[in-house]
Amino acid sequence: MTTADLKLEWFSSTLRFFKQHFLTIFTLGFIAGLGRVIQLRGFGPVSPSMHIVLEVIIESARVLLFIYILGSASIKIGLSRFVRLFRRTPERAVALRTAMSNFKARWKSLLFNFIMYLALAWAINLLIDQLAYETCFYLTMKEHGVLSEASSEWTIILFFKNLTVIPLTFIFNTLLIFYATGKLKLAQH
Repeated sequence: MTTADLKLEWFSSTLRFFKQHFLTIFTLGFIAGLGRVIQLRGFGPVSPSMHIVLEVIIESARVLLFIYILGSASIKIGLSRFVRLFRRTPERAVALRTAMSNFKARWKSLLFNFIMYLALAWAINLLIDQLAYETCFYLTMKEHGVLSEASSEWTIILFFKNLTVIPLTFIFNTLLIFYATGKLKLAQH
């Protein structure tokens, strides 16, 4: 395996995008995370209709995040690119051929980037689980009335996952499109 094969371009781009657009990503993750806390009775009982409204809000935040990433931090460009994903054009056929060629030529690099991402996601999930189950954070939140008595550790887990692992996964998976088609530099503006 050469040094070129082991490049962490896709993984590094994921972290760079997260860092450069942290405020927007954090805001959308916070909206989704807070929605999950409310759905899980973190602040008290939730009616079935409110549960549905919250799910729409949570999924809307995630769709916006995907479009934002796909548009390289532009909702307008992201929407345009999203629509083009479903159009049969000569450009799309070239992009698919390029992607297949890149997957064949760069499979070792892809695998290495994927393993690195899995290690990062595992570490973050481990820290979140430690926070929820091995510290007094959850109990302190309940004791101080921040979380209701009906809540569980899952309120903490899903809140922090919505701030960290879920957005990182969206970025990582979306940037795969750019990486595969040789346009990763375009996504890093």
